[in-house]
Amino acid sequence: MNVLILGSGGREHAFAWKIAQSPLCENLYIAPGNAGTGLLAENLVLDPEDFESIAFVVKEKEIGLLLVGPEAPLVKGIRDFFESRPEFENLKIIGPGKTGAQLEGSKDFAKQFMQRHGIPTATYQTFGKNDLERGKAFLRKAQPPYVLKADGLAAGKGVLILTDLAEAEKELEAMLSFAKFGQASARVVIESFLDGIELSVFALTDGVNYVLLPEAKDYKRIGEGDTGLNTGGMGAVSPVSFADANFMKKVVDRIVNPTVKGLAEDGIPFVGFLFFGLIKVGDDPFVIEYNTRMGDPETEAVIPRIKSDFLDLLISAANGKLAGKRIEIDDRVTTTVMMVAGGYPNAYEKDKEISGTESVQDAIVFHAGTHLEGGQVRTSGGRVIAVTAYGKGLKDALRKSYIGIDQIEFEGKYARRDIGYDLE
Repeated sequence: MNVLILGSGGREHAFAWKIAQSPLCENLYIAPGNAGTGLLAENLVLDPEDFESIAFVVKEKEIGLLLVGPEAPLVKGIRDFFESRPEFENLKIIGPGKTGAQLEGSKDFAKQFMQRHGIPTATYQTFGKNDLERGKAFLRKAQPPYVLKADGLAAGKGVLILTDLAEAEKELEAMLSFAKFGQASARVVIESFLDGIELSVFALTDGVNYVLLPEAKDYKRIGEGDTGLNTGGMGAVSPVSFADANFMKKVVDRIVNPTVKGLAEDGIPFVGFLFFGLIKVGDDPFVIEYNTRMGDPETEAVIPRIKSDFLDLLISAANGKLAGKRIEIDDRVTTTVMMVAGGYPNAYEKDKEISGTESVQDAIVFHAGTHLEGGQVRTSGGRVIAVTAYGKGLKDALRKSYIGIDQIEFEGKYARRDIGYDLE
């Protein structure tokens, strides 16, 4: 089968790394890909949101399976686009349609879904552009910290947690009246603060049945000790030590099963990944957010732990045949540490020469924001390279990840040195 992966980050490199190992894969393409994916597959100069150009390539390359990495094409309806064209009736697609993608594309949609199906989450209210004063009044009655979430997609930066009421009111006004996060904050969800520890749980579903993938914990803040600005993710570990069998049973019974069942009850077909952003409060799980694709950098920690044929699982999901499928998981720990450009997540310089990736022996190098120029690998994004290692335990895996990071050089490189610190 010929496979096309959409995206250009570490998540897509991890997908490519795993799918390339499958005997079911004949030709592998990635659009647009990066310098690392180009070593495994053919990179195609395509915009993942240019559906017409993607359709041309699907025909030209005789693509059998389309794996959508990032959220934007899903929210914009790439599945709906292809399903509306009879000539693509045999194309298998991993990723939900536009309605299902609203679980990620709209915080308010997700909250209503959870409320309707009894899925545990924080209490909330949603406010639009004309509701500023009502929103401020709601904040005055709420208890700090105040949690403000842009309703739409905001590249992982649309969530504010504030302790000062005046600041919360000011930020609400900036979001609703001055489009702080663009159209994404045309509506704002204000919810109660949940105090606990976070983790990410992933399922691959055919809309009726599902398989659980390994769980992970990611680290979003730029600074050590979880300080500073939010980023797209500075690292991840898998498994998560506090997610024991009893806790995961609660996750499955209270969250995963009701979500899959709820989608079916609401008449929302869903083929693809469900990402449950969870928080453990006491001994109980609550949903912070849904994503309708795999996370990044969690994917770089999760995929290497899957021993099963990943492409076979994807094909089974696309064919509605996940019932009875089993997934074999490596019991070793994996740790992923992200190397980022100096200045990230604020302004940063690109096009810095990268060296040393070929020297890394005891870890996997996943490219995130890189490109090739005249045969030389150079930076092209804020998050540049993820280094993933296996270990007998957390410390062993982290040691190998950090050895790998120290072998890779580019001007201004930065990495957090405390990934997994709270799980030791």
